[in-house]
Amino acid sequence: MTVFNAKSPRPARRSTLMRSAGIGLAVGAIAAFSAAHAQHDATVAVAPLAVGQAAPVPSADPSKRLPGTIEVSKIDFKRGEGGAGRLVLSFSGEGAAPDLRSVGSTVTINVANAELPASLQRPLNVTDFATPVQRIEARSSGTGATLTLSTQGNYESMAYQTGSEYIVEIVPRAAQPGTRAVGASTAAVGATTSAGTARAYSGRPVTFNFQDVPVRTVLQLIAEESGLNVVAADTVQGNVTLRLVNVPWDQALDIVLQAKGLDKRRSGNVVWIAPQAEIAKYEQDKEDARIALENRVDLVTEYVQINYHNATQIFEALTEAKGIGGQSGQGGQGTNNNDNGFLSPRGRLVADERTNTLMVSDIPKKVAQMRELIRVIDRPVDQVLIEARVVVATDTFARELGARFGIAGHKDGKYFFNDTIENNDETRGSYVEAITSNEPSFELTKGAMSNLGVLNPAGSLALQILNAGYALDIELSAMQEEGRGEVISNPRVVTSNQREAVIRQGQEVGYVTISPQQGGNSIPIPNVQFKDVLLELKVTPTITHDGRVFLNMNVKKDEVEGFIDTSIGQVPQIAKREVNTAVLIEDGQTVVIGGVYEFADRTDISKVPFLGDIPFLGNLFKKKGRDKDKAELLIMVTPKVMRVEQRN
Repeated sequence: MTVFNAKSPRPARRSTLMRSAGIGLAVGAIAAFSAAHAQHDATVAVAPLAVGQAAPVPSADPSKRLPGTIEVSKIDFKRGEGGAGRLVLSFSGEGAAPDLRSVGSTVTINVANAELPASLQRPLNVTDFATPVQRIEARSSGTGATLTLSTQGNYESMAYQTGSEYIVEIVPRAAQPGTRAVGASTAAVGATTSAGTARAYSGRPVTFNFQDVPVRTVLQLIAEESGLNVVAADTVQGNVTLRLVNVPWDQALDIVLQAKGLDKRRSGNVVWIAPQAEIAKYEQDKEDARIALENRVDLVTEYVQINYHNATQIFEALTEAKGIGGQSGQGGQGTNNNDNGFLSPRGRLVADERTNTLMVSDIPKKVAQMRELIRVIDRPVDQVLIEARVVVATDTFARELGARFGIAGHKDGKYFFNDTIENNDETRGSYVEAITSNEPSFELTKGAMSNLGVLNPAGSLALQILNAGYALDIELSAMQEEGRGEVISNPRVVTSNQREAVIRQGQEVGYVTISPQQGGNSIPIPNVQFKDVLLELKVTPTITHDGRVFLNMNVKKDEVEGFIDTSIGQVPQIAKREVNTAVLIEDGQTVVIGGVYEFADRTDISKVPFLGDIPFLGNLFKKKGRDKDKAELLIMVTPKVMRVEQRN
């Protein structure tokens, strides 16, 4: 570590350098010595101050203080980036000379020439900030002030002074394998640039303590420590008061440049330092000279044949770039005197749709850039084969049990029965006809007292008991039906990368609608309309850089389930199944992008009141039915990438 201090002379080899800054350093030392022994003739009252709270305005009149008197006006602690602890000491004036020492897990800051008000002489617990700093103890030490920071874990300390503020940063550092935890290690620290991004500094740590020293002298010291060749412009002037402790030399250089409004440009081992306005003007003049030189170069014209793309589309893409004027379209051209985007201000671009050729007229440098740009754009794209499977599986089960029971007969020339009115009338008519014709018997018309039989039974069992003038019928019927079906649709389509593809297959189903007739005639007019019933696959694939396929797709499958009768005809009843989704799939992988499972279980009982509730015998007066329906829809997709190689 290299330390520069106004109170410590430099080695003999740097005596010439330090002699030039000796006067300024001596003045700073005398001022610090005078401030340390200055006496107050007025007492300043300060309210208690919490961490991060701004110090109140002293009640005493500042004009009554002795010249050179400095005191600590505020102690502020906050959490910085990366979990760093940031301690800011604000003084009532400039000229404070803090001294930072780090021993083990303790960092001590001694300010010999600044008094500490009684309101700030108290310990502060900063554990809640989650930084390496756990506790801050501020106390008065003679005519000066001492602040002790208790830390925990590995850390790096960095301190610098600007104006009336002294900033100490305690940055956590990850311990290296096989090494002990050292509190004051400063191998490389990070700082935040004006753009808000973290910049890493890796220069050797240095310590500077300057009071009103010429900035050119500070730059010369930094050049010796860095080993760089520093060239300072004649306009680099002014003095700087600087106190940096354990700060990398490259960060110290940035701090000095920012404080004095300077900037640097590095070329190899040489660093040019000048005011920011001067560097900006130099770069602007250099760019203007380059543009003026390009304007004197003769134009060349080249014809670029487009093979895999459309020349008009490439022309539109290039002319829509920022700064290109003119109109887009076939044979158009774009120019702009200020900024021509891909072309120079004198450049021209023309597209010929018939030959699919682009004509470029510009300086040789821009023409070469345009040819390279077109080469990147005009290349074949990979294709994708998308295979979809739409599976509709159904499973049905139905079972019905029923019975029919009836009785009819006659006795002693009189008929009696227990049946429906229609069967009663038919039996009575047969009886009257038999009596009229003097026939001893007549035909019995039998009917069921309980007609709960199964329609279209798979099988039935009947029993009839006959006696003189009596007939008893019992019929048991049953039906069980099972059905399984599977419908598989397999649409396939091939398309280029990021191009939408659509495949449809189906039919149009017609139906009749009625519309009122215009005019005075009230007779409606029938119209025939058609409804699409389609199997459709619509997909847009995108091949990612890692070989996977992103699919934005819509799969639709319609079916006609039946027709509904209306007063004007039949209307189709259409079952719709549709999936609209976006998925990321591996090349050649099959994935289920949608599925619907339906299950229905239904039990029906029809019975004769009271009779159907009789145990066992009640089955003759009831009908049982059970239906089970299962339906499952699965939509599976498999993309396959078809690589296309470019031919030279």
